[in-house]
Amino acid sequence: MDAALIGVVAAHTSSSRRGSGADPERAPAYGILFKTLLVPVDLDHPELAELAIELAIALAHASNGTVRLIHVQSTLPFSAMGLALPLANETQAEAERGLEALAAGVSLPNGSISSTVRMGSVCNEVLDEAEKIGADLIIVGSHAPNMATYLLGSNASTIVRHSKCSVLVVR
Repeated sequence: MDAALIGVVAAHTSSSRRGSGADPERAPAYGILFKTLLVPVDLDHPELAELAIELAIALAHASNGTVRLIHVQSTLPFSAMGLALPLANETQAEAERGLEALAAGVSLPNGSISSTVRMGSVCNEVLDEAEKIGADLIIVGSHAPNMATYLLGSNASTIVRHSKCSVLVVR
């Protein structure tokens, strides 16, 4: 699978550069384009991030890049119910342990994978983290659209619309 992915990305990158008048011999390798990868993870539905993490690992291996996992904990339940800050801190610590466990299972060299938990709006926090780390690519796992996502939008579509870097949505 890794070789197939690499071949597809390399072929696409080469053909799109040729069409734009760029010299394919002097164009940077595709891996350089995607060296800093950000993968949002919903710890309530980690299966949505499985393929995104696999693709991030393959690209990081190919480019000697880094992968950053991010989980965003919504502050809405805490503020709406008037819950105390210690409960929010406990929830954040639990999320950090969950991401660390995911990162521990990844086959990348030491220092090539990191994780963070942020509090706030998923889209805003993911986009802010992408800018903060200088992400070249955000890889977002997404479920099949349903009527609610068509009417209200989804985190993935908002990230695609507002990101300053490339975004890959996988299902």
